[in-house]
Order: sequence, then structure tokens, then C-alpha cells
Amino acid sequence: MKKRNWLIASVAALGAAALGAALLSTGPSSANPATSNPVAANAPQFATVADYQNQTVQWTNCGTDLFCGKVTVPMDWSKPAGATIKLAVINHRASAAKPLGTVIFNPGGPGASGYDFVRDNFTSIGTKSLRANYNVMGFDPRGVQNSQPAVRCYVMDNKNPSPKMDNFLYGDSGYPLGSAKDLAATKAAIKAFDQACAKNTGQLLAHLDTVSTAKDLDILRAVGGDAKLNYLGYSYGTFIGVNYASLFPSKVGRMVLDGAVDPTVSDEDQTLNQLRGFDDALTQYLMDCLGNSGCPFSGTVADARSKISTFLRDLETKPISTTDNGRKLTVAMATSGIDMALYSKSYWTYLTSGFTSAFKGDGTTLERLADFYNDRNTVANGDQAAGSYNSNEMEAFIATSCMDSRQSADPKKMAIQNKRVLAASSVMGRYWQFGGLACAYWPAKVAKPLASYSAKGAPTIVVVGTTHDPATPYSQAQHLAHGVLANAFLVTYDGEGHTAYGQGHSCVDNTVDDFFVSGTLPSSEPTCK
Repeated sequence: MKKRNWLIASVAALGAAALGAALLSTGPSSANPATSNPVAANAPQFATVADYQNQTVQWTNCGTDLFCGKVTVPMDWSKPAGATIKLAVINHRASAAKPLGTVIFNPGGPGASGYDFVRDNFTSIGTKSLRANYNVMGFDPRGVQNSQPAVRCYVMDNKNPSPKMDNFLYGDSGYPLGSAKDLAATKAAIKAFDQACAKNTGQLLAHLDTVSTAKDLDILRAVGGDAKLNYLGYSYGTFIGVNYASLFPSKVGRMVLDGAVDPTVSDEDQTLNQLRGFDDALTQYLMDCLGNSGCPFSGTVADARSKISTFLRDLETKPISTTDNGRKLTVAMATSGIDMALYSKSYWTYLTSGFTSAFKGDGTTLERLADFYNDRNTVANGDQAAGSYNSNEMEAFIATSCMDSRQSADPKKMAIQNKRVLAASSVMGRYWQFGGLACAYWPAKVAKPLASYSAKGAPTIVVVGTTHDPATPYSQAQHLAHGVLANAFLVTYDGEGHTAYGQGHSCVDNTVDDFFVSGTLPSSEPTCK
């Protein structure tokens, strides 16, 4: 279900070293999730948008050059004088004597914690030039991790195992895939999850759409002291940026959108675009693997793809063992692990290891890739329990995705979509079917999208696209820059991986840095290699 929309950029941005540590020993490490506290009864009263913009934030020193605080925004933007929520915000002070302002940063998702990212992975954001010249503000969007209240369904803390979440993400029904009994079990699991979200989250659940987050972003701009919004968004963060620019075109400063989501396509087509992106990434991986020693495949790419298909089909009825507490590698776990490793070329070595071991009956590496993808602790790590989740990322992902858009759950329309995904990928399409069920029982109506995403009147917005991006395919960047936004400049990176800025590609980095620092762009749109 995580694959139904935009995947998580922050996981890919952590880098191979973090993933390697997770696979070898402890699983990912993060801060404890915030408690889902209700709005304080004695909170200050806000009646107008100006009240929110002019609020005083209590900033506390929370690390070297780091300052943390909570920013109040309306729960329901149609009722600014009503209930409020608090967004977790962190500022990293620029090293330059005279910073150019603040860049607000979002790592993707939906559901990823910008707060944790700035605190724990600051040097992975953009380039040294960007971080030197600008203060960087990270935030947890409404419902995410450290903001209050946060989405809570099954994941409550990272000190206790979450078997319900495990079963929801990885469990098999025990029936043939796509059969009537399998679909009945799937529907029951989704309904139970949605009911838990409603029970444990409450009224916030109906206000987790991206339009609301974009309006929150303008409050963050105001409390940060900037007349214009300078913004860096990756993956889903590009969708936040496009919504902001379309709502507040006159308030856009320097905006860079890397790994673009196309807001004008249907949820069904969004899924197809992404599936084709992952299928292309799988082909690129196999071409590379077959040229190296130690590759567990032989023959042609078609032969290798066929071997993976057979392996996944076998897993549907015969999960294989892992070394972790008697867990079995299910097909849901395996496909998540494969997806994780296709985010970046630097992960391909782990995918090779995963396939090599799995073909011999040991699913441990693919299991750990899947756990890393879902921010799950494979084994105990300090006070973090094995089987616990470090964040509510998956829950917030589902909540926001279901509020923004939904595929049709009509059986006839799902049958048509199933044929499309099967045609799009002979290997993975089988596991992307029945996408309409993901939000079919969500206990809140889908939010109304904007009428236009052109951001007419905004200054030039830079869009960065990677030709073999699996999660946000290059075609989306092309269409966003040349068909959706009224004034955009496309920077193309001809290569692999999800997003490109700040990953050592000098042509991309220099182009974006010049734009952020001096406001200049090349005379023509570059293709970087």
C-alpha cells in the first residue's frame, strides 16, 4: 500500500552507510515519537490568520546551532478561530556572518519528519554552500511524528513491538493472491487499520491534506521572518511546494523542487508512472548486476526478470526463513525490500546480497531492507524494542495520501486498473493490483484539490528531474516544468536514483546553488551527467 503514491525520499537520502549499519546490526535509529497529546486547554487564542503569523515562538537551544520550537496553526483552515495544533519546527543557523534568509526544507513522504532530518542528518541537506548561506528550517507537517497531535493507528512508541503493524504491512492472508478470500481478508485488514486511526487520532484525521500543509507553510515563513518563502522540497515535498506556490504566488522567493510529483494526473496514472519507474530501475540494476562478478543472475535481463518473478510467486505460498526471531520473508516483505534498494544505485550491492541469500533460502537481507524502508527496528537497540517502529511515518503517509486523492474502489474500475499495472511491469505489477482498496474505507472525505497548479504570478521555480528516478519518474518533472507551472526551469540529471541535488553531482549542485545564492540560472536548461 505504501507504493500507491509517492515513496519516501528521506529514506533514500540517508545514504548507504546508514542502510549498511541497519542491515548488519541494529536497524534504523531515530528519536522516540512524540506522544499524541490533545491541544492544551489553556492555549493562547487565535482568531485570524494574522494572529498565527504574528505569534511568538519559544525557541530553545537543542544542539549546536540548532533551535527548536512549536508553531501553532489551525486544525481546520476554514475555522481559524477553532481548534489548534502544534507543528514541531527546528532551525539550523547558517555559518555565514550575514545569512541570505531561511530555506524551509521538506524531505518527502508524505509522513517523513523534516524535524528529525535536520537534527540528525543536516549535512545531507543540499550542499555546503546552501547550508552556509541560509538558515535551514525543518518541520514535521501536521500529523507527523513530533507535531501534536500526531497520527496514531497501531504504532504508539518504539519501546514496544507492534505486531498489528507488522501484520498490516507484511502479513499474508493465506489464500491465493487476488482470490475472493484473499480480497476479503485484505479489506478486513484495511478496515481494522482505518478504525484504529480514527479511534487513536480523532478529529485531526480529516485535516491532513496537503493544501492545509501548504497553508501551514506560510505561517512558518512568517514566524521565520521572511517576506518571501525560500523552499527546498524533495519528492512529496515538491507537491507541498506546488500547492504553496499556487496558493501564494506573490510570496514565493527561491523555490527548488527535486523529484517532482505531477499534481495534474489521476491517482491511477500516478501509480502507473511510479510502477514504470521502479520497473525501469529494476532493469537498470539487472543490467549492472549481470556485468559484475558475484551476480546471482545469469543470461539476459529477461532471464533475470523471470527468475525474480518465479521467486516472488513461490513466496506467495512458501515464505522463507530469516535469522531474526523466527520471522519469515513474505512476498509483501520481499517486494518492499526490493523497492527500498531501487531508490539509489548505492543500494544495489545490498539488493545483490539480498537476492543471493534469498535464492539459497535465507530472506534476512531482504527482510532488513523492508524494515529499513518502513522504519522498523529489526532487532533491539538500546531502549528500542525489536519489532517496534521508530516513527509514525507509514501511518502519516497513508493518512495524507488518502486525504489528497483516491483510486476508485469500484470492482469494474479496479479490474481495468489491474490490467494496466500488469501490463506496466511483468515482475512487480502483480503486487500493485487493487490499489483502490487502500483508501476505500478511510473515515474522512477526500479533500478538495486546488483548481489550478500553475502558480501564475510566481517567479521562476526550479524543477530537478532524474532520468531513471524510480519513485518520481522523469516524465513528471518534465510535465511539471513545461506543462503545469507557468514559470519554471528544468534541470535534468541523466542518471540513476531518487532526487539529485546535494548528492555530489556538480552540474546539478552548482546550478541550484547559483539559483539559491545569487538568483541566477543558465541561459538554457542543462542536462547534467
